[in-house]
Amino acid sequence: MGFEHYDIFVIGSGTAGQQVAKRCAREGMKVAIADNREYGGTCPNRGCDPKKVLINASELIAYTTDMAEVGITEVAKINWQALQKFKEKFVSAVPIRTEEDLEKLGIKMYHQSPQFLEDGLLIVEGKKVTYDKAVIATGLIPRPLHFKGAALLKTSDDFLELPALPDSMIFIGGGYIAMEFAHIAARCGVDVTIIERGERVLRMFDESLTDHLQKVSEDIGIRFIFNATVTGAEELRKNIRVGYEKEGETAFAKAELIFNTSGRVASVEMLDLEKANIEASPKGIKVNEYLQSVSNPNIYACGDVADSGALPLTPLSGMEGKHVANQLVSGKHTTYTFPAIPTSVYTQPQLAIVGISEAEAKKQGIEHTILEEHVPDWFSVKRLNSRNYCYKTIKGPKEEILGAEILAPEASEMINLFAIAIQQKLTCSQFRETIFAYPTFASDAQSMV
Repeated sequence: MGFEHYDIFVIGSGTAGQQVAKRCAREGMKVAIADNREYGGTCPNRGCDPKKVLINASELIAYTTDMAEVGITEVAKINWQALQKFKEKFVSAVPIRTEEDLEKLGIKMYHQSPQFLEDGLLIVEGKKVTYDKAVIATGLIPRPLHFKGAALLKTSDDFLELPALPDSMIFIGGGYIAMEFAHIAARCGVDVTIIERGERVLRMFDESLTDHLQKVSEDIGIRFIFNATVTGAEELRKNIRVGYEKEGETAFAKAELIFNTSGRVASVEMLDLEKANIEASPKGIKVNEYLQSVSNPNIYACGDVADSGALPLTPLSGMEGKHVANQLVSGKHTTYTFPAIPTSVYTQPQLAIVGISEAEAKKQGIEHTILEEHVPDWFSVKRLNSRNYCYKTIKGPKEEILGAEILAPEASEMINLFAIAIQQKLTCSQFRETIFAYPTFASDAQSMV
């Protein structure tokens, strides 16, 4: 008896994997998809979406705190258990709905990570199957830490499922996840510490903006320990104590919960990639300009697991999945070009960026002009009784908009305007000619160019 054969075998059921599987199935191809976790991927199940539900509540605390001295009589408080139940409404139906959609298209589903046995052959759920093309879309997982006691640390998954908030938390690493969760916890009254081995948080952003965000974070009670390397963790009666080295000295910090937010790595270790001659780097599957494996032409990778040079963002994963699917259906390769990619840190205030930074412009030798300002007296933020508003924009030699960074209460929405401007190659004068509703944060964008 021969093995079950598929035209396309997709590994990973997130945004990218679904795009490939559904498109290929609609075109009459025989498709299978596998995932070792609940179907739907990280973003809707244990990432962007549930995180934003919790963030929305902490933003209310921030807004009402700022307005308390000018007319709001009571600062918002969070019922964490009720909030978690509300969040679950957005999450619980995702796996079932995803599987129902895939089943309607006749896509075979497996609930286990497959392992490659050789090129064209893999094993999943104890069964050997063959394929013409395989697409890896397994995303990222928390970076493993290997010091003694590392098993005591929690991950972002655990934070999103906390039944109750503890009195204290420590986050190891000062990236997106640490800053966002730290703001949620601190605004809910938790004693929060961030231990970062570098000199500052959020290194991909301009230092002047991150310094301002750090000051806001300290004002709400977040403690920062920089230039520190965690060396171990041990369980005490109530707390967990972590040891770290800083300036040649050993020091300790303790909290009820410690979270590993040191970054994320490609989720590929269970796949036995080498058996199918699939090259990978610490950033994921090595791909060419077609999102095709550089070492095996029968393999493609898309989404966060692809070492394509792009940011690990859900909208981009979907676009990469569509691109791979189009090639598989047509049988023709086309180069994938990245659009302007905005990204946001959902602290309060929010921090957002799109296009190239000042550092990148200098590194690439691009002629440019910088506009930057702290604008606490602009109406949009002043009406909120806040002073947390600054921006930095990069213009090219022909007045084209090359990049923007914004720290503001609604920076994540404002940055989308600059993404459109960069993608459409608008000049500053063209951007200023657009009429925006006033008074809005969007209308402020015209004054930033």
